Amino acid sequence: MDASNKGADASVVVLTDGTVTLRPWATHDTWFMAEASADPAIQRFNGTLDRFGYPAPPMSVEEAEAVISEFTSSWRAFATSATPGPGAAFAIVDAASDELLGCCGLDDWSKSDLVQFGYWIGPRARERGFASRAATLLTRWLFELGAARVVLKIVAGNDASAAVARRAGFVHESTKRSHGVWQGERCDVMLFAALRSEWNPSARDEAH
Repeated sequence: MDASNKGADASVVVLTDGTVTLRPWATHDTWFMAEASADPAIQRFNGTLDRFGYPAPPMSVEEAEAVISEFTSSWRAFATSATPGPGAAFAIVDAASDELLGCCGLDDWSKSDLVQFGYWIGPRARERGFASRAATLLTRWLFELGAARVVLKIVAGNDASAAVARRAGFVHESTKRSHGVWQGERCDVMLFAALRSEWNPSARDEAH
């Protein structure tokens, strides 16, 4: 893995394994963000839901631009802090072509160094190992920054995401019954975790 800051701007973090690269979102990525927000799988498992589990409408390009602006603000805050906070998000791109593939970003970093993040992959880039590689890159970076425990919460039935978590070295610790809601129906949520002391990802060894 290569991790670097571009120039003197400590808020610009780039991670890569030679196949995928994680970089900050940019304004020219807005079309991809807006298009992805309309994807049924992303709406189901990663989108913003109301209290009854109904997804928000797909984003307009202007709304996507506002979201990316919030990501940029989170990275600027990281430049003056020891750890990134909620909202610090990477675009997942093809390392060779810079083609946009998906997103991964932080949901929380607690005072006791417990971290949660999430990820999604656009429909045209799924089932090619990109999510596992991205999750592995991000987890390694979080441990290097001092995280003690990294958590993923995955809706039960999202078998593809659960497989990503396992390949990235996460262990299924428990299932929270009726912890989520989707279109008025309660659903279980699986808890996966990785500990800095025992993390052993396999995604880096997979063909892409």
